[in-house]
Amino acid sequence: MEVSATFLAWLRRHNETISDTADRRMHNRLRRPKMNYLDQIKLTALMNLTAGSSEIPIGMIDGPIATDHSDLAVENIHEISGKSGMACTRSDSIACTHGTFIAGILCAKRNSAAPAICPDCPLLLYPIFAETKSANGEMPSATPDELAAAVVETVNAGARVLNLSVGLANPSSKGERRLEQAFDYAAKRGVITVAAAGNQGAIGSSTITRHPWVIPVVACDPAGSPLRQSTPRTVNR
Repeated sequence: MEVSATFLAWLRRHNETISDTADRRMHNRLRRPKMNYLDQIKLTALMNLTAGSSEIPIGMIDGPIATDHSDLAVENIHEISGKSGMACTRSDSIACTHGTFIAGILCAKRNSAAPAICPDCPLLLYPIFAETKSANGEMPSATPDELAAAVVETVNAGARVLNLSVGLANPSSKGERRLEQAFDYAAKRGVITVAAAGNQGAIGSSTITRHPWVIPVVACDPAGSPLRQSTPRTVNR
């Protein structure tokens, strides 16, 4: 599955519908080289120094990945557990697309189109999303209990950093308490936990992002302002 080709196809379709000058200006900015955005978040200098370390495994709790993707450093990706195997069985599933995209950000080859932040760090993959084809394009989700189990198992597998881009389904007070305990466990083990804030387009937080140990990440535009669909949180640290 070529995630970059899928994105470029969307970009071409999107360009045909842009008529507003401001939107076209933003569209042109999005086509600038990737290093512009790595500069914006202060990663370029660090990435010039290192491609990561084998002593810092990164736990990725997400969907399965396209292991045959030529841009991925698959020799450094290891499966822990999860709902399915590490490799995608349906290239058209949202779970596969999202998992491969996130894996590319972290451990694609440095000469690829993906950011490839730390390809030398082992990637410990816990596939938590089932491969179903979503009719409306919504991201697959996991229950708090499923995510809590994934966090604990990934920490026990040796991860030093956790990467989460997960929506919660069927929340309950009992499940959310177990998830809080899982994040407490990661904190006690000194495992850094980074999580996507969400795409609900509303100010607020979730069981994931309100935990004091979790570092929420919000999608921003080239000017550094949160995107309209992002979910910035208001609770002070």
